[in-house]
Amino acid sequence: MTLYKLQYVPVALAVRAIGALPRPVAHGVGILIATAVYHCHRRLRRVGLRNLELAFPEMPLKRRKKILRGVYVSLGRLLGEVCLFPRYTPANASQIAVYQGFENFEAAEKRCKGVLLLTGHFGGWEVGSFFHSLQGHPMQIVVRPLDNPCLDALVARYRGLHGNRMIGKDEFARGLLKAMHRNATVGILMDTNMIPRQGVFVDFFGIPACTPGGLARVALHTDATVVPAFTIWDAVLRKYRVEFGPPVELVRTGDVEADTTANTAKFTRIIEDYVRRYPDQWLWVHRRWKTRPGDEPGLY
Repeated sequence: MTLYKLQYVPVALAVRAIGALPRPVAHGVGILIATAVYHCHRRLRRVGLRNLELAFPEMPLKRRKKILRGVYVSLGRLLGEVCLFPRYTPANASQIAVYQGFENFEAAEKRCKGVLLLTGHFGGWEVGSFFHSLQGHPMQIVVRPLDNPCLDALVARYRGLHGNRMIGKDEFARGLLKAMHRNATVGILMDTNMIPRQGVFVDFFGIPACTPGGLARVALHTDATVVPAFTIWDAVLRKYRVEFGPPVELVRTGDVEADTTANTAKFTRIIEDYVRRYPDQWLWVHRRWKTRPGDEPGLY
C-alpha cells in the first residue's frame, strides 16, 4: 500500500464518522479540529495576522486576533458540513442553505451565453456549488487538485454527488470556452495569489495583488455573464445563504489587456466588499500578497 493510501484511510474514516453525526455535532467536531489547527500551526497564524495588519492597519491587534479565530470557526463549520454532503438530497436541501438573489442567476442563464460565477474562498464556498447542484443546477468548478491524489478523489466525489464537474487549472482556458459555448455555469475562485505570467496586478485593500485574469479574458471573449456568488454563514438561520449579486457590467474599450486589468480590478473590489462585511469568513491564512510587482520587497 502506498503512503498516499495509508494517509487516505484514517482521513476517509474520519470523514465518514463525522458525516454520521447530527448536523450541530458535526459542526462542533469540525470546529474543534480547526481550533486545534489554529493553536498548533504557528505559521498560518502569523500569515493570517500579517494579512489582517496589511488590510486593516488601524485595527487593534486584539480585534485582528478575534477575526482570525473566527476564520477557523468558519473553516471548521465548513469541514463538518462537507462531511455531511452524502446525507443531503433535493428533498432536504433546505437544511443546508437558502438562496438570496436567485433571480440574478436565472436572468443570466436565460441569456444563453454561459454564466461565470465570481467567487472566492469565503464562508461556505464548497457548500454553495453543492447546494446549487442539489437544486437542479449542476455546474463546473475550476479547482487545483489536492496534493494527495486519494484525498483529492474523495473530495471530488463529494463535490460531484449531484452532477458538478471539475475543471483542472491545466485546462482552464479551453474548459471555460467550451463551457460558455454550451451555456454552462462555471464557478471561479479568484482570490488567490498568482505568479506574474498568470495574473495581473490590481489593488486588494489598497495593496497591489497578483490576481487571476482568466475570468475577465473569457468574459470579454465570449460575452458570458459574470455574476457574483458568495456563500455566507447566517447565524440566525443556522444555515448558509447562497447570494447571487447583480451581473457585473464589463469595461469594454477595445484594448484587451487594459480591459482585462480593469475588469479584474472591478471583480476584486466586489470580493473586497464582501470580505469587509464578513471579515471572519474569508481565508486570511493564504499569502494573498506574496507576489510583488517589479523589485518590491516581500510582505511576509
